[in-house]
Amino acid sequence: MIGFFDSGFGGLCILEAFLKECPGESVFYIADNSHCPYGDKSAEEIRKRSEELVDELVNIHHCRMVVVACNTATAAAIDFLREKYPAIPFVGLEPAIKPALLASKSGVVGVFATRGTFNGRLYRETKKRFANGVRVLATIADEWVELVEEGDISSPRAERLVREKVEPILKAGADHLVLGCTHFPHLRALIEKTAAGRAEVVDSSAAVARQARRLIS
Repeated sequence: MIGFFDSGFGGLCILEAFLKECPGESVFYIADNSHCPYGDKSAEEIRKRSEELVDELVNIHHCRMVVVACNTATAAAIDFLREKYPAIPFVGLEPAIKPALLASKSGVVGVFATRGTFNGRLYRETKKRFANGVRVLATIADEWVELVEEGDISSPRAERLVREKVEPILKAGADHLVLGCTHFPHLRALIEKTAAGRAEVVDSSAAVARQARRLIS
């Protein structure tokens, strides 16, 4: 059994990508809706909740690997979890800014995530290492998490909330839009509609699935 957890339904995009890579694997997914969103919680709160969820996945459901299918939980808890469970392989997430930074021709990249992700070590280290003069426009988009949890991914309201965040980044010259939260790929159609070919939308779902497959192998 391979375990997955997220603050809610967002990580289902990671689960879907994983099942395409490893269609024969058994999986167990926890959507922690009662504690969603994680983005407005302290790192200590997220670590405590992540520990409780991993305890359930490992000790009750007997998962042999855990995918932290949440950027915010990865930023706050992945190092702690790996130290506490040394026998369990963990796959975490970080915004796919490395490929966006390396591919940018305009020298401007937009990143959408929660505050917790932006404060995380992985994001800061990757940005510092690969920015190389590329301007990174970080935008907190907690409203998008709420849209996905409500199942509202195509209404006029959802389109307005997406456009309000994306349009200023496009006007600033961004040619890549990085989705730094697993909830955000569920809004990809609206984001691409707003971008209208002006920028490439990037998320890490496929890369995370490939890393999980490598660890299983």
